[in-house]
Amino acid sequence: MTRNIAIIGGGIGGLCLAQGLRKAGLDVTVYERDRTPADRLQGYRVHIDPNGARALHDCLPPQLWRAFLDTAGQSGQDFGFVTERLELLTLIETPKAADPADDHHSVSRITLRQVLLSGLDDVVRFGKSYERYERLPDGRVELFFADGTSETADLVVGADGGNSRVRRQYLPHAERVETGITTVAGKFPLTEETRKLVAPRLTDGPNTVIPPKSMGLFTAPHDLGDGVAYGGIGVTEQEGALMDNTSSYILWAFGAAGAGFPADISEMSGEQLKATVARMIRSWHPDLRRLVDMSHPDTVSLLPIRTSVPIDPWPATNITLLGDAIHSMTPMRGIGANTALRDARLLCRALTGGGSIEAVAEYEAQMREYGFGAVRDSLRAAEQFVGDSRMARVGFKTFLRLTHRFPSLKARAFS
Repeated sequence: MTRNIAIIGGGIGGLCLAQGLRKAGLDVTVYERDRTPADRLQGYRVHIDPNGARALHDCLPPQLWRAFLDTAGQSGQDFGFVTERLELLTLIETPKAADPADDHHSVSRITLRQVLLSGLDDVVRFGKSYERYERLPDGRVELFFADGTSETADLVVGADGGNSRVRRQYLPHAERVETGITTVAGKFPLTEETRKLVAPRLTDGPNTVIPPKSMGLFTAPHDLGDGVAYGGIGVTEQEGALMDNTSSYILWAFGAAGAGFPADISEMSGEQLKATVARMIRSWHPDLRRLVDMSHPDTVSLLPIRTSVPIDPWPATNITLLGDAIHSMTPMRGIGANTALRDARLLCRALTGGGSIEAVAEYEAQMREYGFGAVRDSLRAAEQFVGDSRMARVGFKTFLRLTHRFPSLKARAFS
């Protein structure tokens, strides 16, 4: 039975796992390279689907699950596919689930991290930059950190993101590569006045904007309504429009193949990125141009898109991986964080059930199947996002298959 568990990395997946193990009474320590919780905040919203919601429900103590729900956005989840002229091509209607643990949610990444860190003061060790491990004669693992210290653990979980050092040593053949696709994201402020300036479809729910070829735009409202805080969670002392997690906004993300952007895109400021996107969509509907034009330049960021390369199964040991550390994927399907949360729930069940190597092997077998499946699906979605065929990018036949399999989803096609 596993006595001491070390988690390398305090991101969404690692912290969710830590919450679940702590809830089950297991000895767990998280080693996070950031010096403080505010060192590396991400200022955009994240979509939590039923897989992610169920993981949070099961791993968090009841009061933190409540805090998650009370600080989530109130936006609708009906997903629209529209042209660059805001003509509706199809709408996927997603009925609200009776149980919030089976529903979709929009949440600030900052707020979600606050929820996941709550109550873990004696579990998370900040300022611990992991470097390498060594196996000890008794089977345990010794972890070495940049500050010259070391720790030992019965089981190690690499949850240290796409550039995982644990993966690099443990599975050196597991690659993460560039997709050749670049995105620029920003935040359009949602106020009583600005809501009147854009079409209702943009505030009603998420959308993919599909121009004739070679580029795409994703939009999603993060509408907080009247409630933004729960017992101190949901507020931040960070300054600037990007890190403001108390105001409503529409997230937009414009993507194109690398050749579609200027060669010096990586050197541009937020204001220059904003102007570049504005030029590229100058013939689009005025409401879509307004999303970009009225976004504060501090909220505009460059996001290169990378992906893992699926690998063959490996023998299970007392070192394992979760989230982006093993199946980093493009953001085009919005499932990266949810897959990491799904990993955390599954691995938590394996470790609380005894933590044997056999249990780890079962976790990894399931994780590889759905995790690498998500990698392939999200890469396909990224390629469609910047593809040349509008109908292929809508994927209408896919929607028909979905509605046949899930009758609660209704696809409506518009000419």
